[in-house]
Amino acid sequence: MSTIVVQKFGGTSVGSVERIQHVASRVISEVENGNKVVVVVSAMGKTTDELLTLANAINPHPSKRDMDMLLTTGEQITISLLAMALQVRGHEAVSLTGWQAGIRTEPVHGNARITNIETDLLKSYLDAGKIVIVAGFQGITANNEITTLGRGGSDTTAVALAAALKAEKCDIYTDVTGVFTTDPRYVKGARKLAAIAYDEMLELANLGAGVLHPRAVEFAKNYGVQLVVRSSMEEEEGTIIEEEVSMEKNLVVRGIAFEDQITRITVCGLPNELHTLSTIFTTLAQHSLNVDIIIQTSMDKDTTNISFSVKTVDVKETIEVLEQHQGRLGFTGIEQESGLAKVSIVGSGMVSNPGVAAEMFQVLATEGIHVKMVSTSEIKVSTVVDVAEMVRAVEALHVAFKLGEESVERVLS
Repeated sequence: MSTIVVQKFGGTSVGSVERIQHVASRVISEVENGNKVVVVVSAMGKTTDELLTLANAINPHPSKRDMDMLLTTGEQITISLLAMALQVRGHEAVSLTGWQAGIRTEPVHGNARITNIETDLLKSYLDAGKIVIVAGFQGITANNEITTLGRGGSDTTAVALAAALKAEKCDIYTDVTGVFTTDPRYVKGARKLAAIAYDEMLELANLGAGVLHPRAVEFAKNYGVQLVVRSSMEEEEGTIIEEEVSMEKNLVVRGIAFEDQITRITVCGLPNELHTLSTIFTTLAQHSLNVDIIIQTSMDKDTTNISFSVKTVDVKETIEVLEQHQGRLGFTGIEQESGLAKVSIVGSGMVSNPGVAAEMFQVLATEGIHVKMVSTSEIKVSTVVDVAEMVRAVEALHVAFKLGEESVERVLS
């Protein structure tokens, strides 16, 4: 009995006619192995960026609904071309938009979550021997509104489909050969990991590692989807994302994530009351605004200041929402500091190894890097620093935690 395999190809992998033809060869190879194949694709190359530029040239502040209508066309181009590439080589293929594929989402434009996938149509095509090609990054609400899943949402589409179809595996093909200890474009000593745990990958993805979308990892963990990140251009083993990793037991820190475009917002003169924190962050959450590191500073018995970090792109909307509710929230002013970056170390070994945070702070202090904000969990420590110090901080931590040393990893048998 043939099994279902989901393959996902990112924008770089389908960035030209030649690359689409190469993807077709990858898909055919999987079919010739006797599998039923669902392919999820992103928009070609820089198509999404080009569409954003077009929109901004017409309206600097377009509605989120119409942006979703525009941006979802990018993936439709790719699914059609890949279907044609497979058909001309003698393989039956059908291209489907996200809504045709039964992907239902919550009613949030620009960053929707998948709520359900209706698989009857997909299964009927697979049972008929067709290769199914699905547009990533998109879905439809109960009211037939087209939505997008946020940047990188094609990963989420692929893993969600793999879960819904109970696929044997989900291969994420990208322009890198796997998951690295940190971004190899910035740190020469970065090393590819043979495997990494779901929880570690989820932290890295949430903290800025762009190789996988956080929701994709969350889906994979929740539904036990076998996930592999591998190169679309090179024939080599990728990185397995799994529940537990048996190798590299002596690595306390497994990876370093970082992202720029971070801004610290401080809401000043809030009433020092029990419900102040819940009120302010519930207000932001109701507008789908995500905050990260949070620090509360009591100024006196009656007033408190609350600082939190957000992505710089969300600053304008965050401040607008706060000002709209100033009377109810009761603050006296808002301050902001841009030009910041977040640098984070991640590793499940931190749970049983006290002193990791102290070592991180010592490394940064030795480098003369000032830490502005800190957040911790069982398996990660995040710091906010000046963006000008970001790469130097990552390089120093990568060396300090011995992440570039080949001897710490045994090759998977």
